Amino acid sequence: MSTRLATGGRLLDKGRQVSFTFNGKRMTGCAGDTLASALLANDQVMMGRSFKYHRPRGVVASGAEEPNALVGLGTGARFEPNQRATTTELFEGLSAASQNHWPSLDYDIGAVNQAFARFLPAGFYYKMFMFPRAFWKHVYEPFIRQSAGLGKAPDAETRDADTYEHFHAYTDVLVIGGGIAGLQAAVAAGRSGARVLVMEQTPHWGGRAPVDGGEVDGKPAEAFIDAAVAELEAMDNVTLRLRCMGAGVYDHGYVLGYERLSDHAPGADGPRHRLWRVRAGQVITATGAIERPLSFAGNDVPGVMLASALRDYVVNWGVSAGDRTVVVTNNDDAYRTALVLLDAGLNVPLILDARPGGGGALADEARARGIRVENAKGIAKVKGRARVTGVAICAQAGEGAVLEEVPCDAVAMSGGWSPVVHLWSHCGGKLNWDDTLAMFRPDAGRAPTGHDGAPFVAACGAANGEFGLNAILKDANSAGQTAARATGHKPGRKGAPKASDAGDEAPLEQVWLMPQGANIKLRMKAWLDYQNDVKVSDVQLAAREGYESVEHTKRYTTLGMATDQGKLSNINGLAVLSNVLGQPIPQTGTTTFRPPYTPISMGAIAGEARGALFQPIRRTTVHDWHEAQNAYMEPVGHWRRPYCFPKSGESHEDAVQREVRATRDSLGLLDASTLGKLIVKGADAGRFMDMMYTNMMSNLAVGKCRYGLMCSENGFLMDDGVVARLSDDTWLCHTTTGGAERVHAHMEEFLQTEWWDWQVFVANVTEQYAQFGVVGPNSRKVLEKLGGVDLSKEALAFMQWTEGTLAGIESRIFRISFSGELSYEVAVPASMGRAFWNKLLEAGKEFGVTPYGTEALHIMRAEKGFIMIGDETDGTVIPQDLGLNWAISKKKEDYIGKRAQARSYMTNPERWKLVGLETVDGSVLPDGAYAVGEGVNANGQRVVQGRVTSTYHSPTLERGIAMGLVLHGPDRMGEVLDFPRLDGSIVQARIVDQVWFDKDGEKQNV
Repeated sequence: MSTRLATGGRLLDKGRQVSFTFNGKRMTGCAGDTLASALLANDQVMMGRSFKYHRPRGVVASGAEEPNALVGLGTGARFEPNQRATTTELFEGLSAASQNHWPSLDYDIGAVNQAFARFLPAGFYYKMFMFPRAFWKHVYEPFIRQSAGLGKAPDAETRDADTYEHFHAYTDVLVIGGGIAGLQAAVAAGRSGARVLVMEQTPHWGGRAPVDGGEVDGKPAEAFIDAAVAELEAMDNVTLRLRCMGAGVYDHGYVLGYERLSDHAPGADGPRHRLWRVRAGQVITATGAIERPLSFAGNDVPGVMLASALRDYVVNWGVSAGDRTVVVTNNDDAYRTALVLLDAGLNVPLILDARPGGGGALADEARARGIRVENAKGIAKVKGRARVTGVAICAQAGEGAVLEEVPCDAVAMSGGWSPVVHLWSHCGGKLNWDDTLAMFRPDAGRAPTGHDGAPFVAACGAANGEFGLNAILKDANSAGQTAARATGHKPGRKGAPKASDAGDEAPLEQVWLMPQGANIKLRMKAWLDYQNDVKVSDVQLAAREGYESVEHTKRYTTLGMATDQGKLSNINGLAVLSNVLGQPIPQTGTTTFRPPYTPISMGAIAGEARGALFQPIRRTTVHDWHEAQNAYMEPVGHWRRPYCFPKSGESHEDAVQREVRATRDSLGLLDASTLGKLIVKGADAGRFMDMMYTNMMSNLAVGKCRYGLMCSENGFLMDDGVVARLSDDTWLCHTTTGGAERVHAHMEEFLQTEWWDWQVFVANVTEQYAQFGVVGPNSRKVLEKLGGVDLSKEALAFMQWTEGTLAGIESRIFRISFSGELSYEVAVPASMGRAFWNKLLEAGKEFGVTPYGTEALHIMRAEKGFIMIGDETDGTVIPQDLGLNWAISKKKEDYIGKRAQARSYMTNPERWKLVGLETVDGSVLPDGAYAVGEGVNANGQRVVQGRVTSTYHSPTLERGIAMGLVLHGPDRMGEVLDFPRLDGSIVQARIVDQVWFDKDGEKQNV
């Protein structure tokens, strides 16, 4: 019978009662309880059902490794499924519901699956759902979809009531874990003056030390913890965060942290969760260790718990799973639990130690206090269904015959300890197998390394396989000092504090042992993965069926694929597989540890990206001016750009036509700040640029500009823009609006995966500069009025750039043109963008300056015959289709996409080519319209021979113009094509040269 104890409960405020509900039943707990401890205090031992067989499940752990006690938490807008009762802090009004059952937790119709267990072995779905194929769509798929998933999905129409945020942090040393080891490592690093950030996923500092006992410098472990925290809090260079989990460690010291700010206080001001994006010089993982369960028949019955967890509930929360507890172990550590239970006034009728004999000082103390200890014994079977009622004892070696039965209402099991190596492994850290302690531990000689080849992650304490207090403190102190030294800080000389022998004994000789049972039937129900119902026999079956790789076995049996990601089951599963294969565990290997360490909320991942901020709106420095001028805005990627600037009583079409005429006649201004701007710099930047672009960029002279094309690996045109060479080792690449992030990622992918040893660095500076197009016959005059730079044709020719001061503002001036007119693009620091725009407007008054938007921009480029990425391209177009062969270098051997463009499909003469299209009657072709030919194809559809890519009414030519891709287009000049409209009418257009305006470039070169 579980109940609140008179003693224990160091984390509780027993004077503050907290009301909550579980499955609609009103219960009470104490301030400081977790949901799991409060449920145990209310004698609610069964907390859920397993996924596959719907077996009764009770809490088995006390922390983030818990696989069983998962609940739906909250209601309405604050409902969340699959929340661990062990890490959910109790608060007033908490509402929780158990999962995976119907109609109720006690009476679940899904439990019928247990009767068919023999027909549902590991991998049965791979065999059952293959044949007959006709059943797949209407029988198998609906069944699988209905059965999939654990817990109830939130109501899609209920909006999350909370807010979330992302936080960026930079630190010299990041310590993940706030136990004894983490605190000592942080103190050692903090004393050097290094910036230190400490993350602890629980609400309390100290980890297991206050529960397990021991003394440091002659004082209780809790006194050391308090002193260490006080010292760290007094350091200006140290930041401490509770309820903050280290979720993942990535390359270059990048770490994700997950902070739960108000889960324990719903509705509090501020965000509920915060996602930390941390850049750390050194990372110390002080993440402790997880106790392993033992595999025996019935080890999943509610009331069977990890020995350390049962100890936690007694010491921290003053509650036990039962009055009579049988302890079963293969190491000394579980004896601590037996002694704690005695101190709490509870009964321990028996300790079963799988080892043939011996045991350390803790075992001697247990015997001295009158506890019966049986060596070389194990559990044949746990009696009971919804809760433990007793155990059957067998010899650990031999036939497994039942020797006796012992009544009890709880079982504390300990299969040894496994260091939490997940974060160490996330970034490539390797592991060694320790035969003595039967565990994988970090291999310091194969630590994760940065780009300079130096280690940047270190493990310490129990996470490093150290279990005695003295060993833990010494290891942590060394890790903190080493990390500080690696970040250029001189560690203090003060060493690690000394621990007494009390509580300093490591869990010696923990060995993995095959489960025992009275017969094969009992052995079949020795569980490995509690949540997914994976048994010892399932892994054995997988091995017999040829799944000898641990990764294959994992997927065939679903071992370790539950929400706990195998924290309790993986090592035992490896041992079973190794036993069947007749090989040592290291040879079998481990599965891959992937972030996050425990699940993080979708809200934290999204951060502020919700509602109107779901897709962040990017605005230029003169966005407010555009809106004040009644600009009609359109989305271009994440940016908002003016489509046109209609005056009072003017339609959008009229505004666009006016803007084009005004620019061609005199002077237009364009806000081009949205163009992507990437700096490529380094000793190997030249050859990198040659690989990125189809034409040569390494021979571009400093001060010159060159138009360039960029292709994907498949050879398709993905971006274009003007490249300027800023210095011997620096290029500035302009990309399309909205293309900067895509192109930046493209460059970084190749630098990290293909040319990782090249000395090249890429920086996205798009938002660092405001950039304005000054366009038209009077563009040079207006810039000359601002003074400071010689902009004559002789000083700054077409496709050149220069730097200087215009209107007192540092500027970079590019002599380039997307309109065919005399044109400049001027880049200034973003902070000066609005000021420079105002200067341009003032200086341009005498020339009738006219701001123009994207549609006028498109019309003028189309009149000039320039392509637009996204219009003339659709992901299937190559430069050769657009007549851009001149932009493909014949001098260099390679560029990204070159080999793909040599494939037969790419060189097929039947590919459509770019041409101009001029309507016979002067009207405007429908956008995207297809040109039809004679006859029909094999599908009975009319033959198509081309399509419109861009179409406009040209105010310059006073007629409709278009560009399109047409079969054999350049060879069919003058031919008339038919383009059907949606209403069935036909528009006829003649194939012409796509350059309508100033074909010789006289206007842009003046």
